[in-house]
Amino acid sequence: MEYTWRWYGPNDPITLSEIRQTGASGVVTALHEIDNATVWSREAISARRAEIEAAGLTWSVVESVPITDAVKLGTPEREADIATFCQTLCNLAAAGIDVVCYNFMPVADWTRTDLAMPLPGGGTALSFDQTAFAAFDLYLLERPGAGSDYSAAEQSAARAYLDTLDGPARTRLIETVTAGLPGADNHYDLAGFREAIARFAGLDRAGLRRNLRYFLEKVVPVAEDVGIRLAIHPDDPPRPLFGLPRVVSNAEDARWILDAVDRPCNGLTLCTGSYGAGADNDLVAMAREFAARIHFAHLRSVGHDPADPRSFHEADHLGGDVDMAGVMRALIDEQIRREHAGGARLPIRPDHGHTLLDDVHRETRPGYPLYGRFKGLSELRGLESGLSYRVQSS
Repeated sequence: MEYTWRWYGPNDPITLSEIRQTGASGVVTALHEIDNATVWSREAISARRAEIEAAGLTWSVVESVPITDAVKLGTPEREADIATFCQTLCNLAAAGIDVVCYNFMPVADWTRTDLAMPLPGGGTALSFDQTAFAAFDLYLLERPGAGSDYSAAEQSAARAYLDTLDGPARTRLIETVTAGLPGADNHYDLAGFREAIARFAGLDRAGLRRNLRYFLEKVVPVAEDVGIRLAIHPDDPPRPLFGLPRVVSNAEDARWILDAVDRPCNGLTLCTGSYGAGADNDLVAMAREFAARIHFAHLRSVGHDPADPRSFHEADHLGGDVDMAGVMRALIDEQIRREHAGGARLPIRPDHGHTLLDDVHRETRPGYPLYGRFKGLSELRGLESGLSYRVQSS
């Protein structure tokens, strides 16, 4: 397998030189400085690729080419935005880049309520607390209609939780939940967040699925023609938030997406943390069922709160509630199958990571510290090595 590392470009405080020292060989990045409705030019792509290769690395995966609200909403403006997306795919393919990760989550990307939950042994982790989220949604955002999404007991618990927060703590919760899209520098205030959510009013799960199918019908033929493998990222958490539908949350959703346009290049990003945040998702079974259509993998684990499985924290990469050994074994078997069939590579990356050691002294994007991910990458490489040895010895 190809071990990769997410890099946010020249402004990332983690340098390409440091990435190479972790043992990763591939870089996962995007042209984050370009707005969502603009084609990535061949010149800009080539310049970024040259920068990466000068550091002794390869640009392995694009994460992400953004999908505009017009595409998700299905408004007439989507035609131009889909054409932009397709031209960017063509330009990436011309530069030799063949895997593109993207997501189809309305408004909010991955959502957490705490970016620095203390860990028993030191360091911090990202976490999602359902009661804290409800307190934000009901009493800070004051989303119209939010009350219908929570029971009376949940509303009471959320109010009690909010009453424990002073002014700075409430501000921190607001800033955490409304942090916008990873990789972008667009952050919402409460009014802007309400407005963004309101734009999707009336769009239900069936409507969002229709719009995803329309998008796939347009872009998959282009991707196939130019040799790009598309890898849709799951919802995080994998369930509706803010009254908005989500359609990439479980195995049934994955089957629907692959069947919507049943071509090999229409595939998945297996994010074990995002899918794993759904306590009912069987990650090993999903890895085996969808193996041939997994074009990219994010490997991390989560630990659920026994009192409310909707609440979770990001655990050690080999800890938590995800059977990482089972997932890795499934991916190893798929990699062996691909090698025998002359098939495509399987890039993986350690997703997120705890803030550890000197990470606390540098500014990095939430979930993307140096040492925490380095630890995760090392553990995953060791796990793969041990499992591969057993396969070869059996």
